[in-house]
Amino acid sequence: MPVPDLRLYALVDAALGRERLPELARRAVAGGATLVQYRDKQAGTRQMVECARAIGAALAGSGVPLLINDRLDVALAGGAAGVHLGREDMRAADARALLGPGAILGLTVKNAADAAEAGRAPVDYACIGGVFETLSKVNPDPPVGLVGLSELRARLRDLAPHLPVGAIAGIDLARVAPVIAAGADGVAVISALFGADDVAGRARDLRAAVDAAFKERAA
Repeated sequence: MPVPDLRLYALVDAALGRERLPELARRAVAGGATLVQYRDKQAGTRQMVECARAIGAALAGSGVPLLINDRLDVALAGGAAGVHLGREDMRAADARALLGPGAILGLTVKNAADAAEAGRAPVDYACIGGVFETLSKVNPDPPVGLVGLSELRARLRDLAPHLPVGAIAGIDLARVAPVIAAGADGVAVISALFGADDVAGRARDLRAAVDAAFKERAA
């Protein structure tokens, strides 16, 4: 199975404006994003497939994979590299059977039960969150915080030592270093990246902060 690079995981959400998503994704990657996810909770299937194809075209030649949130059908029809699944979505084993071994498959982890499932599932990465409060998504679960992030990361490491683990929700430039220090292998961002006037410049800043935090952790 592929090993995704989670250092700077950019989520292009339909709330940013669907017509803007391909260009926003392109700018994020130009600044150093290593993975892109398209998330859309409102569009119909045909519109999502068209949008996925447009984003994929904008990323062509970059080497950065595009994943689709929740929707295996959109990922397959739109030519995406894989899917990110939440706890209410299709089981990871079923998704893997449909996608095949070459696709990237990610799973959200919000608590110990999720970590136990992700650590044994045929997935390529997990993403812990929400770590902090966020305005980009309605989340009924309370934030896990840095302590919860560290604890869930440790559970995943025990079950699947080589599984990359990202962190999501409320992560801005100032929070990158403590999130990486708590054990994350990267940060997933929306507002901290796409709320900037200069998306490529903000991506460079975030990526630099991630890389610096890795060096600090290794030291």
